Amino acid sequence: MFNAAQTKDAIIAWIQEFFKNSDCCVVIGISGGKDSSITAALCVQALGADRVFGVLMPQGNQHDISFSHELVEHLGIKHIVVNIKVSIDALISELNKSGLQVNRQAIINTPARIRMTTLYAVSAAVNGRVANTCNLSEDWVGYSTKYGDLAGDFSPMSQLTVTEVKAIGRELSLPAKFTDKTPEDGLSGLSDEENLGFSYDVLDRYIREGICEDPVIKDKIDKLHKANLHKLELIPCYKYT
Repeated sequence: MFNAAQTKDAIIAWIQEFFKNSDCCVVIGISGGKDSSITAALCVQALGADRVFGVLMPQGNQHDISFSHELVEHLGIKHIVVNIKVSIDALISELNKSGLQVNRQAIINTPARIRMTTLYAVSAAVNGRVANTCNLSEDWVGYSTKYGDLAGDFSPMSQLTVTEVKAIGRELSLPAKFTDKTPEDGLSGLSDEENLGFSYDVLDRYIREGICEDPVIKDKIDKLHKANLHKLELIPCYKYT
């Protein structure tokens, strides 16, 4: 049985240990969704609001940017807004000029990688360490971007399922609008679960208990997990002897 209170305290202690003997701050991308909100709240509990620096990174006009502003105000953390649209448009434009056919995969993954580049630029400027905000459920089926949101210097929640992450958020007394906000990719107009074709409740039960009553969904999860394992493994290296 998952103990949210105990796990929350253990994560806070782990963050404190990670930053022990360091005057660095946490740099975290704030989307207003559950993962960044709960990660930021854990870091505030561990280190204090003055050592957490939020970076809001809309791509042009973001319809739900208000959640990000409300979150940083709720936590009382310093923050900046960096609109990444010009950077993405410039890169895609240059690729198109080269004659390269920019496909949907590149269009989907490039913003995540630009955001991570932005976070590391901010981190260098403020003496920070970048927080990875991924969770186990999304990582399990590859719903994350290599060298994008999968990157970071420390990862408090990557071993927790979505169900468990939400429970941590409730233990932190975060308003439900942050812990239960429906995640979406911001491109297709669909939620994450609609894109995946199954719910996180079904996925989380399969991860933790190995149970999935629908054989079609079970097969889909297994195939996604196998196909995306490369995202979670170290880069293959030739071993010189």
